[in-house]
Amino acid sequence: MRRWNGWGDDTVPAALPAQGLRYIESRIGHGTPSRDAGLEHALAAVPASRLVDLPGASDDPGARLRHARGQSFPDWLAMRHGRMGPFPDAVATPRSHEEAADVLRRALAAGAAVIPYGGGTSVVGHLDADAGGRPVLSLDMGLMARLQDLDETARLARFGAGVPGPHLESQLRAHGYVLGHYPQSFEYSTLGGWVVTRSSGQQSLRYGRIEGLFAGGRLATPVGDMSLPTVPASSAGPDLRELVLGSEGRLGLLTEAAVRVRPIPEREAFHAVFFGDWEAAVSAVRAMAQERLPLSMLRLSNPRETATQLELAGHPRLIGALRRYLGWRRLGDAPCMLLVGVTGSAREYRYGRGGALAIARAHGGVHVGRGIGEAWAKSRFAGPYMRNGLWDAGYGVDTAETAVDWPRVSATVAAMERAAETALSAEGERAHVFTHLSHVYPQGSSIYSTFVFRVTGDHDADLARWRRLKNAVSEAVVAAGGTISHQHGVGVDHKPWLAAEKGDTGLDALRAAFEHFDPQGLMNPGKLLD
Repeated sequence: MRRWNGWGDDTVPAALPAQGLRYIESRIGHGTPSRDAGLEHALAAVPASRLVDLPGASDDPGARLRHARGQSFPDWLAMRHGRMGPFPDAVATPRSHEEAADVLRRALAAGAAVIPYGGGTSVVGHLDADAGGRPVLSLDMGLMARLQDLDETARLARFGAGVPGPHLESQLRAHGYVLGHYPQSFEYSTLGGWVVTRSSGQQSLRYGRIEGLFAGGRLATPVGDMSLPTVPASSAGPDLRELVLGSEGRLGLLTEAAVRVRPIPEREAFHAVFFGDWEAAVSAVRAMAQERLPLSMLRLSNPRETATQLELAGHPRLIGALRRYLGWRRLGDAPCMLLVGVTGSAREYRYGRGGALAIARAHGGVHVGRGIGEAWAKSRFAGPYMRNGLWDAGYGVDTAETAVDWPRVSATVAAMERAAETALSAEGERAHVFTHLSHVYPQGSSIYSTFVFRVTGDHDADLARWRRLKNAVSEAVVAAGGTISHQHGVGVDHKPWLAAEKGDTGLDALRAAFEHFDPQGLMNPGKLLD
């Protein structure tokens, strides 16, 4: 059963390894666990529905509660304290494009706002049901998850947009194909959600971001259906697929999506390389990216993240042996770890592995084999579960991510970490901050920072504490010239900084497009822009 007030399957253990917990305590102090509200308490707060007679929708309180929140930190606080509202008034679960279009028309005719719901994994507030006093319909796409067509000649697969990652890949694998889009939320997030938030998967170096995989689709909008053909390229004006990508439900419902697929690769492995110097490691990763080696992933952790990962691994003897080996190789006491994913044909594998390790050696890197990489691959989607364990120990955790060109990478990492570390100093608190480069390009890299901080147990105080952290890091990102979101979208949490990237003219253009497709302003109102 999926947790109603946290991440993931409630049968998956959440406790942190004792060694890891001691490490966090040594960095920011002992945490004081909060007392969570129970499900009965949360259900008691669900008000009467204003959409009781909407055909094709249910006003069941349990369904409305489970569709009220995503996974942003404000969502997390609301769930843990039993303050889940505002709630959608009803939940619809259409099985086809036609059913989705029909329930959309009925909801709009009733004056209801419509919030598309995929896997409920948004970390930036995409599911916020505050619609200015209007009733709200949550339109759950989960029953639209079937592989509708596979064109093996064009290597295109068409799915219902509600298909979650594991179900999508299992359907493709039965035919010998793979999409290869693996965000950390892969366990629950959906194809439609990936498209409308411009998602990026962990192996984007080989497979590409979702904008490179999305070939076409079908939308139900307030002003009518829109089909996006799957032509390989076109110069017939602006590409409307680009308008749908990142639209966050403001245009309408993406009900079907065609994606570019590949045959299952012959070989895949993940190798670990350690460097004693951050700048040397960054130079090595940049060289690998610009050499355009056939790699699927380059994930470089800075010394703080490397130390944190090793402490949280929960295998003190093995980690101790690794540290002794790295010391013998004279990498110093603050190494940084690079995970190299090599995926493809046997020839691509040999060339990619050989080229990457040669570049690493030239920059002082030490290859330690595949053991760490295999352990990472086995638990690659378990990271979000750590939030449960940290919360139970009295800590909050959130992330910030951006992308900049190579000359600004190290300075931006330092600015983001410094902003998070000092954001709570006025109240005598500090955050434990660590960073990795998660997606690299010949031009530059994404930057993904995690900050852990102590919570007080008071909803309003902890929300204010998070806002100080979020604001400080976001301001640092904008000052560095980075995008306010490389892979999580905008929602409501990133909205205050969107103008810095798009400019007033750009925002006006987006607003005009949304008003054309949604004249009443009822499609996921308040997301991206007001």
